[in-house]
Amino acid sequence: MHISTALLTDHYELTMVDAALKAGTADRRSMFELFARRLSGARRYGVVAGTGRLLEAIQQFRFTDAELDFLREQQVVSASTIEWLADYRFSGEIWGYPEGEVFFPGSPLLTVEGSFAEGVILETLALSIMNYDSAVATAASRMVYAANGKPLAEMGSRRTAERSAVAAARAAYIAGFSATSNLEAGRSYGIPTMGTAAHSFTLLHDSEREAFEAQIAAFGTDTTLLIDTYDIEQGVRTAIDVAGTELGAVRIDSGDLTVVAAEVRALLDSLGATNTRITVTNDLDEHTVAALAASPVDSFGVGTSVVIGSGSPTMGMVYKLVARENDEGEWVSVAKKSTDKASVGGRKSVRRLLNSRGVARSELIFLGDGPGGTPEGTDVAETSRQVLEQFVDGGSVAQRFTGTEGIALARERHRASIAELPAVAMSLTRGDPAITTEYR
Repeated sequence: MHISTALLTDHYELTMVDAALKAGTADRRSMFELFARRLSGARRYGVVAGTGRLLEAIQQFRFTDAELDFLREQQVVSASTIEWLADYRFSGEIWGYPEGEVFFPGSPLLTVEGSFAEGVILETLALSIMNYDSAVATAASRMVYAANGKPLAEMGSRRTAERSAVAAARAAYIAGFSATSNLEAGRSYGIPTMGTAAHSFTLLHDSEREAFEAQIAAFGTDTTLLIDTYDIEQGVRTAIDVAGTELGAVRIDSGDLTVVAAEVRALLDSLGATNTRITVTNDLDEHTVAALAASPVDSFGVGTSVVIGSGSPTMGMVYKLVARENDEGEWVSVAKKSTDKASVGGRKSVRRLLNSRGVARSELIFLGDGPGGTPEGTDVAETSRQVLEQFVDGGSVAQRFTGTEGIALARERHRASIAELPAVAMSLTRGDPAITTEYR
């Protein structure tokens, strides 16, 4: 069933189209750019996420009778604009940073080229997807680094809206999480799902032992038993007594996790359960994960913090007109000059400058030639790489960036781009971007 995304937008996007059609400027060739002026939370880098979801949403950006009837009844736009919207199909080009790529202030994350009306109408949709998904991916990436190779599972569905939960699971997986608790994310995106039991399952039974016996009977010994409903030490002893020393894992959801994890590990080993793993939950963020990385914890379950971007639930991205054609068909740069909200006009291409060891030094943004161009008169080609890729050509979406294939590409892109960053990028303290952005 086709589900339209056309009304996932702000009222003024359509009134601008209405006015531009009346003024005869709606078809003027224009270039919009999505970027962040700064990195939220004073992070050292950001992570692009949501691109695949946006491309899928653009393919569904159609004004069916239901949407047109609503606009007509509410008198949002004129009858002639209703007719224009009925035939709307994005027919331009979209370039951008591939999903999973790291970014910095001023990075042109998306470049949308088409008529003014075609491009402006996508503003809210692009920002709502990219802002949220990138915030989650940025937080998740920091957590993955903090975990020092130990796996993390996303478990934040109950801490955000129901559809945001699915998007968050996808973004966290792109940034390196290994699984999610959200079944819809598993169905929609092929993300591995996991989960066993909550405290309510233990409380349902007359004793902790009976709860453990029921879980083992259902799932076998390679399951994870929640041991802190009552007394943790007794929970460990009961778990091993019921499941034996080949119990898969125990989960701890309370207490001073660093201390408790060490005590649980020592107790498990003393009982002969040396292969039983320890997983911890309980309001973890990148800082607590980092503190626990050297402890005998084997894996982490992160909920609230990841789905709210660990305190920065949006990346502060904006979507601005940066160039348009004049009456002679020549490109003219345009930019805002507002205090603290200035933008850099012009058609841009991007290369990341690397040192001789392949470590990123700076983001080079070239003005004038456009996203598909090759900078002329420069000597950086051999020590840099092209960043931008084309997602849409003549209205046709490159399907490799969508669906499960797009997610796999994004995970690999993230691993590669993180590996390029200087060591300072991995600091969890607030600070300046890891590399500078230069305009040329």
